Amino acid sequence: MTSKIYKIHWRGVDLEARYAPDRWGVIAHLEIESVDPLRAPLPMTETGYRSHFHPIGTIENDFDGDVIACVVDWLNIEAKSKKWQAYIEDSKQLALF
Repeated sequence: MTSKIYKIHWRGVDLEARYAPDRWGVIAHLEIESVDPLRAPLPMTETGYRSHFHPIGTIENDFDGDVIACVVDWLNIEAKSKKWQAYIEDSKQLALF
């Protein structure tokens, strides 16, 4: 099965999520990439790109197949981390070095 592309806007960042529910007949694959701004950091990746393999049926069972809801939920959970909160605070201030 081929990947399907989903457009997501999350907290001022435009993302693309590419989802292949059945990659090679053995695993599902989800790719998340910030596209505007390009490769902007996300709570689960400093590079703005994340590739995630998981068992077939995970998104279908846990999110009724709603890839956007899955990605937004993942972003919101990771955004609560101390590391992400520190990044947000640091990005509000001008850094001299």
